[in-house]
Amino acid sequence: MSKTTEHKEGKATVRIEYYTSNTLKDGSHPFYICITKKRERRRIATGLALHPKYWNPLKKEIRKSYPEPGREQLLTKLAEWLAKYSEAATLLAEADEQHDVGTVAAKAIEGRKAARRVKLLAYCDEVSAGYLKTGQVGNSGVYRDLRNQLAKFIADENNTVAPPTGRGQTEAWSEWLNHYDVPFDRVNVAFCYQWEQVLRAKGIKETTISYRFRTFRSLLNQAIAAGVMKATAYPFARNVAEKHKMQVGKFDVSTAKRAISRDELRRLEALQPSNERQRLAKDLFLFSYYAGGINFVDMAQMRWRDLSGETQGTGHPERLSYVRQKTGGKFSLRLLIPAAAIVMAYRPFTYASPASYVFPVLDVNRHLTPAQVKNRSHKVLGQVNKDLKELGQLAGIATPLTTYVARHTFATALKQAGTQTAVISQAMGHKSESVTAVYLDSFASDVVDTAFDSLL
Repeated sequence: MSKTTEHKEGKATVRIEYYTSNTLKDGSHPFYICITKKRERRRIATGLALHPKYWNPLKKEIRKSYPEPGREQLLTKLAEWLAKYSEAATLLAEADEQHDVGTVAAKAIEGRKAARRVKLLAYCDEVSAGYLKTGQVGNSGVYRDLRNQLAKFIADENNTVAPPTGRGQTEAWSEWLNHYDVPFDRVNVAFCYQWEQVLRAKGIKETTISYRFRTFRSLLNQAIAAGVMKATAYPFARNVAEKHKMQVGKFDVSTAKRAISRDELRRLEALQPSNERQRLAKDLFLFSYYAGGINFVDMAQMRWRDLSGETQGTGHPERLSYVRQKTGGKFSLRLLIPAAAIVMAYRPFTYASPASYVFPVLDVNRHLTPAQVKNRSHKVLGQVNKDLKELGQLAGIATPLTTYVARHTFATALKQAGTQTAVISQAMGHKSESVTAVYLDSFASDVVDTAFDSLL
């Protein structure tokens, strides 16, 4: 057992050694991890080797003549071995514990064993449950869906079927995980490419594949931060040098044009819905367009207390202030007359108190928990989009209408009117647009308010 020292414990030296004293059958020499401390040395075989014609003994490096991608792959594997044992040496030195080269070797293996204790699908469940506890129902669902998709892939690879994961299936799911869940050291580049091939074989769209791998990448980043996965095992490319790793940016996420023209919008405005459900769908589409491209989730959770002021001579509210559910960004925008008229048409039916919802999507007395709000919103969104497609056909609009089309149409209209991209980004809350994000804070609300006039 290691003991705390009275003086600062020195750190072991860890390096990669190309061991020419040992020649393998094919003429190559092996690579070892060499740990040195207080004149004591230990070599640990990596299982990697290189023919001497590709080794530069003066520079002590692999020659650039070694064919790619083999050279880059070998360098990466050697770096992973070096990082693992260097990390162990650093941890022991920082803990100021008495240790030798054997302790360093044992520490590195201990870290690998610790990582194996938590497996991939179980960690998906852990992350999903964590988000649910903090009320982030949407994020919880994202990682639960990722778990289900990965389970199908792993089941196919093992010629089995993943059990249902609904209520009453906990025991069956746990038993299946015990047999088929995979440790993080198996989540490598090959694993990612195999999953990609399976998704493509099933006809999954490119945008969906991109979304799943971006979520998967986020999960692995969290796993590394939590210490259940080694950073050296990360299968995604961090820079251009890691060409052999999975590159999420390679997926084609471009989509067909989704905005509709001003004339098409006018035809939708003139259309008379045949029932209340279609009326709600039309109003939500138009309100989104006139109110900064506000998305459905935020419209569904709009309350009367979020409206303030009064437009002179109309009795209509002047401003809408809300917090965007997706990003937590705070918005305050001037309501154009068409948007204000839409919300006022619902006041006789939905206003009971300032806490009441503006649109008849949610009920303050029935939808109390984040899960209830999410489930109800998701259900109504599906119906709204279905009704919008019917309305679009009736109005002679070729583009299938959805609430997203309203948001896209808003942005396109401002762009065509000459509004700066940075202003549009601020209006829509596009925090992910790093090119324009540095400019967003410099635009005052009145700049965005003036830009909205081009929508009329």
